[in-house]
Amino acid sequence: FVPSSTPTAFEHNRSSNPLTLVQVARVPPQPKEATWLIEQLWLASGVGLLGGHAKACKTYLAAELALAVASGKPALGRFPIPRPGPVVFFGAEDSLSALRARFEGLAQARGCDLEQLAVFLIDVPVLRLDSPQDLARLRAAIASCKPRLVVLDPFVRLVGRIDENSAADVSAVLGALRALQRDLDVAILLTHHTRKSPVSHPNQAFRGSTDFAAWSDSNLLLARKDQHLVLTIEHRSAPAPQPLSLSLAQDPAPHLVALSPHGPAAPVDNSSNSDPLTDDIRRQLHDASRPLTTVEIRDRLRRRKSDVVAALQRLRADRLITRTGTGWQAL
Repeated sequence: FVPSSTPTAFEHNRSSNPLTLVQVARVPPQPKEATWLIEQLWLASGVGLLGGHAKACKTYLAAELALAVASGKPALGRFPIPRPGPVVFFGAEDSLSALRARFEGLAQARGCDLEQLAVFLIDVPVLRLDSPQDLARLRAAIASCKPRLVVLDPFVRLVGRIDENSAADVSAVLGALRALQRDLDVAILLTHHTRKSPVSHPNQAFRGSTDFAAWSDSNLLLARKDQHLVLTIEHRSAPAPQPLSLSLAQDPAPHLVALSPHGPAAPVDNSSNSDPLTDDIRRQLHDASRPLTTVEIRDRLRRRKSDVVAALQRLRADRLITRTGTGWQAL
């Protein structure tokens, strides 16, 4: 085949319609509150991967983040949601009833009403990201729902015959998802398995082509260490927090709990303003899987309510705790 030297009509149209140029100073600045979908965990309208080995609680964490975005409750009990909104969730390895049960448990643990959650499950037996027809249906569903977040779990069940080690195959699928994100202004979280062998950098942890890591705006990596899970966080355009220890709690229903760096107890403030009551309150709030009311804190510590109220006000003034619609939580 020898390419024709005669330009086509399409090429003529492209050459006569130059690309639009905008001076950088004329681009409206991004509001600070629009930076995060989930503060410190996921960038607003960002794409990325949630990775981990099999049985590493990837779906638990994906559902936790989905519930947080839909409800406005802090993710893992501590990461605020600046602008809550609807979520679209597809779990290729779970039935709709199994996903409902998972969300019911999370809603109970986080003090949410399942009936009020704008979490929408994609009700199809198979969804292929390498199928133009399925991608068109997915685009239409997202356009109709206008979610803040789309969760697709996991990659290996969402593609047909493509080779995850092939850069060409993987980049075609990830490019289609990037186009969805940009066209519809939605964050996309894709779960994916990590390599079994140790790696020197988190970007190398994802199984298959290096295009996975290159594609992401935010990445979350789950790994088991002793009796806990360790969550490593990376962002393309924002500083990453320190790795976080997680534990799978069973009461009142299975859900992930964020631990302090050295276990469930909150770090003690050794400054001159610290006192035993404020230290005890901080520990209670760090250990809790949900915000606690003043009365709950008083009953747990068996202290006078007036003393607890005064200590809470001191901690809030020091920006160590915050008050939500359902109680107090640690920062």
